[in-house]
Amino acid sequence: MALDMGVQMNSSNALTSSLTSKKKDVAANADKENLWSSILSEVQKQGSTKLPSNKSVLVLGDNATGKTTLIAKLQGVENPKKGSGLEYAYIDVKDEYRDDMTRLSVWVLDGDPGHKNLLHFALNKNNYTHTLVILTVSMTQPWFWLNQLTHWIKVLSEHIESLHLEPEEKQEARQRLVATWQSYCEVGDDLDAGSPVKRTMRNSSIDEDDLLPLTDGALLTNLGLDIVVVVTKTDYMTTLEKEYDYRDEHFDFIQQWIRRFCLQHGSSLFYTSVKEDKNCDLLYKYLTHRIYGLPFRTPALVVEKDAVLIPAGWDSLKKIEILCENMNSCKEVDYYTDIITPPPSRKAVSNREIEVQTEDEQAFLARQQEIIKQSVQVRGESPLRSQASKAMPRTPGSAGQSSPKKMEAKLNTSTPGTEGVLANFFNSLLHKKSGTPATPPSAISTPRTNGSDSLLTADKLSVRTDAAAELDRLARSVKKDVDFTQSDC
Repeated sequence: MALDMGVQMNSSNALTSSLTSKKKDVAANADKENLWSSILSEVQKQGSTKLPSNKSVLVLGDNATGKTTLIAKLQGVENPKKGSGLEYAYIDVKDEYRDDMTRLSVWVLDGDPGHKNLLHFALNKNNYTHTLVILTVSMTQPWFWLNQLTHWIKVLSEHIESLHLEPEEKQEARQRLVATWQSYCEVGDDLDAGSPVKRTMRNSSIDEDDLLPLTDGALLTNLGLDIVVVVTKTDYMTTLEKEYDYRDEHFDFIQQWIRRFCLQHGSSLFYTSVKEDKNCDLLYKYLTHRIYGLPFRTPALVVEKDAVLIPAGWDSLKKIEILCENMNSCKEVDYYTDIITPPPSRKAVSNREIEVQTEDEQAFLARQQEIIKQSVQVRGESPLRSQASKAMPRTPGSAGQSSPKKMEAKLNTSTPGTEGVLANFFNSLLHKKSGTPATPPSAISTPRTNGSDSLLTADKLSVRTDAAAELDRLARSVKKDVDFTQSDC
């Protein structure tokens, strides 16, 4: 019995030890599975933090506001080429902290209203929540800002309505934009990018208790899209001061108005100059900050009038009213176009060609006839003709009598130089009458040079004299030209 009990005890102990070892193996295997699961989840988490490739930027604005030049500057391209309709480009974006790189798609819409139908290629239902919009205006024409910004906001709003988005998706996009404004925290360069004091743009990591109340006048028009208003060509401010007598209060009035516009639509504001390279690098960093959540450490800049920078969420009506304290000739309640008016010397140039009106044919011919009559009256009689008239006076019977053919010949003598003499010569040949039976009363008994008995009148003699003189002159000039040519040879 004792032996049987010992055997049973040993067998139970062995069974217990085997079960224990099996449990340890199962636990070890479970730990290994948990380890691999944790590693896999960590890898997946790291992979999800890579820069997305479905983000895009839509650039809207009138023609000649510098849209293509601005995007080329952000790309690092020196010689941009203007396209037509809807242009596509991309900007290389690199995350230095995670050693990752992606491409940001950029769509530039032509300012012609006829190209609005191309918007659905750049902004559609699929990329609505992944698109940032840039609105451009130029400092070269600040008097057009009101109409331009109002027009493009209307175009954008109507296009979003045509997308037929789900109400939940649209409301989520609007709420995300509100949270962006409420969670803004000004960060200086002295704070580290990974500091807990700095709030990132990822709203999922922000508690609702940390959100600040929305400032007065902000996001009265909420389209659910991140909007950045970019004022280009700020280097033109010096020209406005010299040629149009703009003063600091004009620029303060312009700035306070556009800041109110941005506050109402939840937009950021950048004053840029590609020519002087102002705020272009900061605009690139801010775009990557808003789109990809990369760090942006530059605070608002309002000191330099040509390099203003207002991040979304920083501005308020109280800060804008500070500008109004220095304005004497205008007030913030004044209508924009009443203060910033187009100069009279600079009118909007239309692309349409000027229509040319043709002159009536009869009026043109009458005007040319009048010019010819005036030129005939100014010209004098040929010197050779005058000398011939003095040499051969008319007889009494011929005074005051002249045929139409003779009048025509007299008019032709007024032609200056060689043309008049040759005209007289050929007219005399055409009007010459051969075989005259009787001698006219006014004829002068002068024998012909060829020995004939016919008589010549004073007019015909004058014509003959002019023709002979002209032929002699032509012969001498031809001889001179021949001699000159031979001497050159």
